[in-house]
Amino acid sequence: MPEKVSGNASAPGTLTLAGLPIGHSEDASPRLRRALTEARIIAAEDTRRLRSFAARLGISLGGETGARIVSYFDANERRRAEELIEELRAGHDVLVVTDAGMPGVSDPGYRLVTACVAAGVPVTVAPGPSAVTAALVVSGLPTDRFCFEGFLPRKGTATHLAELAQERRTMVFFESPHRLAATLRAMATAFGGDRRAAVCRELTKTYEEVRRASLDELAEWAEGTVRGEVTVVVAGAAEVAASREPADLAAAVADREAAGVARKQAIQEVAKRLNVPKREVYDAVHR
Repeated sequence: MPEKVSGNASAPGTLTLAGLPIGHSEDASPRLRRALTEARIIAAEDTRRLRSFAARLGISLGGETGARIVSYFDANERRRAEELIEELRAGHDVLVVTDAGMPGVSDPGYRLVTACVAAGVPVTVAPGPSAVTAALVVSGLPTDRFCFEGFLPRKGTATHLAELAQERRTMVFFESPHRLAATLRAMATAFGGDRRAAVCRELTKTYEEVRRASLDELAEWAEGTVRGEVTVVVAGAAEVAASREPADLAAAVADREAAGVARKQAIQEVAKRLNVPKREVYDAVHR
């Protein structure tokens, strides 16, 4: 954390987002250890897990004077963010941590950062391991261009995946073990069962496992018992030669409609993907 006098009302405090190891305690950086031992206010997604993590590191949260530790999770994020902003405005530094990984990436943190930016409060980061990049580099899939999609929505999953069917970049998703099989089946329907993918489970932990196969094969495997933290990496769509023949344009729209996309949106997507005028695609469909 930046060196400053805590509680200096003439200047706001600094918000520090600290990334915690995603599994292996030895991945904790010297900077993270120092931030935890020097912090005066720590906002934690799970206070008990944070104390357990500190015990494994052999450090005391807040050092000899101790830190004030408050909970900061999904259910209280909005209310707690307002309280933390007041602390920061009063000149107190605040350290934010989540159970594993980086705050704000599928974890609480975004609202507080945007509030700090709006209030002119300094924001910095103590980076740490990330399941996103860890899974990407061990997946065996292209890493030159990728996108992070986080957790899929519980409603409208098929439509959401259909919109990603032509995404050329490698895609990274988070998923819970009990939803994994259904998600892989939905991906196979939207992307094609032969699309290559990798399921990365318990990364950096004792029972780390990476399975690389087609979506169909992975969906079949996932029907069994799968446990632990899961990250799914899916290859992007292959480049195809664009055809402007009316029959091919109409067929492309029909494929998108079969995947659950409304016709108007399907026409827009096909026109954009094939770089042809939308009117041309519309005429091909309605001829």
